[in-house]
Amino acid sequence: MLGSFPPQKKRWCMDFYYPNFINDMWRIMGYIFHGDRNWFVDERAKCFKKEMIVEFLLDKGIALYDTASAIRRLQDNAADKFLEVVTPTDLPRLLGQIPRCTAIVTTGQKATDTLCDTFHISQPAIGSFSPFVTEGRELRLYRMPSSSRAYPMKLEKKAVFYRKMLEEIGLL
Repeated sequence: MLGSFPPQKKRWCMDFYYPNFINDMWRIMGYIFHGDRNWFVDERAKCFKKEMIVEFLLDKGIALYDTASAIRRLQDNAADKFLEVVTPTDLPRLLGQIPRCTAIVTTGQKATDTLCDTFHISQPAIGSFSPFVTEGRELRLYRMPSSSRAYPMKLEKKAVFYRKMLEEIGLL
């Protein structure tokens, strides 16, 4: 799963991916896999349960990374539309390190744009995939709705898209 780039540290509740407490990624995963949107949430501490998340990801074989290794924020916020990618991640090299990877999931428009530019592939519709070949490997690029609360879709509706993708790639 590839996002664009983490928000500024002042918005983090944990030192891991999707660290902003108002981001819904870990709520979506809790809802899908455990029927509880707060499965990975520590409400009292207003943070996510990082150790549980890491264990879950390792168990499911889900890898996370960013599509950019250097960015410039054009405004003092976490919005991708005000994020300029200075240095994209070397995605072909990254994929070379995970030979069993069969699908890439982008979790926002900026990540999708960066990946499509890198591999010269067409963008899939939200909730769909585009097949592509790189280094002789057939892969699927899935475009999911952003887990940001700024994205105008209810968590349960986002979870429908994520569930379908997870079923198609064999994780559910």
